[in-house]
Amino acid sequence: MNSKKTFSAVASAAVLTLLLSACGGGSGDGAGGGAADEGLEGRGPITYVQGKDNSGVVAPMIEKWNAEHPDEKVTFKEQTDEADQQHDDLVQNFQAKNADYDVVSVDVVWTAEFAAQGWIQPLEDDMALDTAKMLPAPVAAATYQDKLYAAPQSSDGGILYYRKDLVETPPATWDELVDMCSIAEENDMGCFAGQYAQYEGLTVNASEAINSAGGSVIDDQGKPTLDTPEAAEGLGNLVEAFESGAIPAEAITYTEEEGRIAFQNGDLLFHRNWPYVYSLATTEESSKVKDSLGMAPLPGVDGPGASTLGGHSAAISVYSENKATARDFLEFVTSEEQQQFFAEQGSLAPVLASLYDDEALVEKLPYLPVLKTSIETAVPRPVTPFYPAVTTAIQDNAYAALQGKKTVEQALSDMAAAIEAAGA
Repeated sequence: MNSKKTFSAVASAAVLTLLLSACGGGSGDGAGGGAADEGLEGRGPITYVQGKDNSGVVAPMIEKWNAEHPDEKVTFKEQTDEADQQHDDLVQNFQAKNADYDVVSVDVVWTAEFAAQGWIQPLEDDMALDTAKMLPAPVAAATYQDKLYAAPQSSDGGILYYRKDLVETPPATWDELVDMCSIAEENDMGCFAGQYAQYEGLTVNASEAINSAGGSVIDDQGKPTLDTPEAAEGLGNLVEAFESGAIPAEAITYTEEEGRIAFQNGDLLFHRNWPYVYSLATTEESSKVKDSLGMAPLPGVDGPGASTLGGHSAAISVYSENKATARDFLEFVTSEEQQQFFAEQGSLAPVLASLYDDEALVEKLPYLPVLKTSIETAVPRPVTPFYPAVTTAIQDNAYAALQGKKTVEQALSDMAAAIEAAGA
């Protein structure tokens, strides 16, 4: 998912206070109380809540469901296209115990928060879903404390775009990428860029760098794990690339779109971004890479690196009165027919593994094999009920390191201290 549309790192004080109060709700029995035991057999009309349907897939999906379920129709409640506003809207309605928000679209970084508060229904026993045919990474992102809380609906992963007219074989490792910067210099262009402005995209890129070097940001208990040579190597790779010019100085301001435009204008040899770039880079009239666009997995230490997982899941509110219908709707959303429709109509990454090997679908969407590798090696952003504070800690300190205002060691130390304080 385009991280420009993911949860804003600058949360409101009210939301932060709410999150910090979640410490006692780690079992998923927080503010929701006993609501998870109610409405399990309820059937009837439900409401599906999601951000703005820019891909045009929700209306036809619901139309198909309603034609087949005239007594259990779904109404679409469309939110804005700003993820922080979507998040706050869900929080407000969960707090109000609004039974009209039956099924909600959940960004992968919200699952832990909502589950810890007891706001979303555990998908177990009669509410269980079969996830055996799904890619493991999106299933893990919908899981909190070994319990599934949402149905993976769409996934996403980072891609290395490159100029295949200038690079015969894409780099498999970070060192190979840096070595190839001589090609960029020979062609009077920048070598590599991702997303390095001080926003959610930097959390994504810094986490990818650390994970791809064999490190990690937090452990399963939410404790920071940044005091390692691998974490230092990962963040250090980005810092050194800025220092050497392998990453152009102006990339410190890049979000997804600035980098995409630079790559499409022929100003970059390599570019890290999401799959949405493919259709734009190959169809926009101004694109200079239409016929030379290459795609590969992100580079790691000795092979593909660890992409940051993106995507959304569908969760049932514990306050829904028609949970049996809601559960069937989740099954419908994750069916092969709907997953293929999402891919073809909206360029959304499927969660079913088989679709990535479907020859007809790959012919329409040739990036699917690369995207499958990206998702299979993907690591979720830190899974924690305190995500807003954690992502702020990552952004602030990674940005200071990239600017040369902190050493890598100091940035990681301060990052760890802030993450520790977030869960205290």
